Amino acid sequence: MFVDSAKVFVKAGKGGDGIVSFRHEKYVAMGGPDGGDGGRGGNVVFEADERKNTLLDFRYKKDVKAVDGEAGGKRQMHGKNGDDTTVSVPVGTQIYRDQELVADLATKGQQAIIARGGDGGFGNAHFKSSTRQAPRVAELGEVGDEFEARLELKLLADVGLVGFPNAGKSTFLSVVSNARPEIADYPFTTLTPNLGVADIDDTSLLIADIPGLIEGASEGKGLGDAFLRHIERSAVLLHLIDAYSDDVALAYQTIREELRRYSPALLDHPEVVALTKIEGLDADMIAMQTDALTAVVAAGTPIFAISSTAHTGLTELLRTLAQLVASERVAKAETTDEADDDTIPTITLSGDMIDDAWHIEKLEEEYYITGAKIEKFAARTDFANVHSVNRLRDIMKKRGIMHELSRQGADGSSLLRIGDSSTFTLRES
Repeated sequence: MFVDSAKVFVKAGKGGDGIVSFRHEKYVAMGGPDGGDGGRGGNVVFEADERKNTLLDFRYKKDVKAVDGEAGGKRQMHGKNGDDTTVSVPVGTQIYRDQELVADLATKGQQAIIARGGDGGFGNAHFKSSTRQAPRVAELGEVGDEFEARLELKLLADVGLVGFPNAGKSTFLSVVSNARPEIADYPFTTLTPNLGVADIDDTSLLIADIPGLIEGASEGKGLGDAFLRHIERSAVLLHLIDAYSDDVALAYQTIREELRRYSPALLDHPEVVALTKIEGLDADMIAMQTDALTAVVAAGTPIFAISSTAHTGLTELLRTLAQLVASERVAKAETTDEADDDTIPTITLSGDMIDDAWHIEKLEEEYYITGAKIEKFAARTDFANVHSVNRLRDIMKKRGIMHELSRQGADGSSLLRIGDSSTFTLRES
């Protein structure tokens, strides 16, 4: 079964907790701190696998989780890092978090960390200094990323076949490639996209047969709207038109309009037009239909008359497609390079500056504090350990947060909350 969209809940591993521990050795009266750091939580990694061509697995596998990191140990033993979980998806899979694209796996073997594991917490050995000989502070491990990911598969093909149902797309693909699509004399024979590899001269073309479009497909009619995404990445579009159509020009224009409504950028793809099923037509009829198409297609667009069953005109058509595909790939590579060279420098805040920023808002009986870095410190604080909470207060003082709280009217008994943390008071009670 072909499935080109799915949702899956991904959860990276939690970081292991650091521990509070002191050396206990014979003849050592006051052993120093030796609590080790927790291990990092495992990441959830997606990898593009050319052997896969559907997202069907995710119909049955709704959750993907990585392994938690282990807690630190005595004698400064570092906790074991959690193993990453690697998930194979078809080449061409896009991964979204909410509405944001977080990864586009467009080449085989390409990997992306989709959910990042939490860092392990520091043990008390980490906090030893010349003025703090016996720290009783250890951090909790961070929670890893977790969210519902939306997956979309967009087939990567050199040539995308478009046209009305029964235009001969499946027959063409079965003749020129190794694909074996279902073929019958009724509309919507093709219910899922099919891929085939066509060899021509010293090269090969990956061709995608998209289920037949009808007028209104871009608005949800018929089957085409569910599969139009699969031609977006095709280098060249091959528009097949039944030579027996009453109005070949109207057939061509109707499909072009559906492509435009779905994505105007599709009209910028190089295009080849082919009249199909010409084996039963005389030369005059073929010439008349070809002239009708010439009047409506863009100047310079190649037009062919072919018969898949009789193997007429296929070699010339494939050679033209191969030339256009090669030219398009080169042009896109050059455009990408030029875009990189022409990047206009802009003045922005650095990532560190953004992370260091914080904001305070008074909400009823508590002061609510947000900011990437301070929330990270709060997430690693053990609020059941007074020494850990005092360390958090020290960090807030160094970052100017305590001063701003006092300026806004907070006193020692005021309740504070940082991000999703537990509440605590401005000063130790």
